Formats: sequence, structure tokens, C-alpha cells
Amino acid sequence: MSGTIAITTFLKIEGVGRFQNSEAAEISHNFSFDAVSRKFSYLPFLYQGATVTKNGDNLESSIILANNKLASSYVVTAVDERASIDVATCLMTENSSNVWVVSKALSVESWIATGLSYDSESIEVQLSSAVDAVGAGVPNFVLSSSMVGALPTTGNIANR
Repeated sequence: MSGTIAITTFLKIEGVGRFQNSEAAEISHNFSFDAVSRKFSYLPFLYQGATVTKNGDNLESSIILANNKLASSYVVTAVDERASIDVATCLMTENSSNVWVVSKALSVESWIATGLSYDSESIEVQLSSAVDAVGAGVPNFVLSSSMVGALPTTGNIANR
């Protein structure tokens, strides 16, 4: 076994598919967002992790892909359907059979595809936090006491 390691990003795009960016062959793994081990096909992309403001709002990220027919069909579908995207960034090692396997998940994040931009060479998919209701346009919910029980009537909540 060699001492080679790699970082791989895995994407699960709801309604589109599962992809990874390091091995031309499929890689199987069981992440927290899957009940069983699933195969992740190869798709060349760059994942730019979260950008957070000082007060913790405005969580955004992006995926950059080559501008081709295959990639554009995936991202247009994802953005049109405002698909949820689970991203796992993992440390990979080669086993004794020279097969890449997940050694450790470094981070697992959930996003919503909110927009895209493109030029002649690349497509950039904008991702927004699933909890950012303003940026992502997530529907607002009205809580009523019949749904959740007693609700506070002021902003002063004390732990007693």
C-alpha cells in the first residue's frame, strides 16, 4: 500500500444523481445522507466551500464545472428544481488493491441550488444554505399554539 492520500468531494444532487471528483471509476460509500452504500459517478468539478459573514448569516458556496452538454443538463435541472445538494469532503486512501476508499469524512454540508452563471468555459452553480430563508426563498411558516404549544409573547425568554 502506498502512502498516497487525496481529498475527494462527493455530491448528492436530489433528482439528478451522485457524483465525485477524483476517480474516473465509480466510488461506493455510505454517507450519513444515505441509508445504504451508494455509487458515485465521476464528474469533474471544483467545490468552493462556505463563505460566512461575521454574524453567521449569508452562507453561500459554489460548484464550478466545465461548460459542456452533460454538466449543463445536470446543473440546469438542479437549479430549476431548487434541488437540495449534500456535499461530503473526504480524505481518501488507497487500499492494498490500489482502490481509493474513504478514510475520513472531513465535512458534510447541505445546500440548495439557487442559481447559476456561465461563460464559454465554465458553469458556476450558486448554493445557499437550506436554513437561509431570505437568500434561498424557502417558504415561511407561521407557528401557532395549536401546532407547537405555548408560544412566547415577548422576546424575553428565560431558562428556569
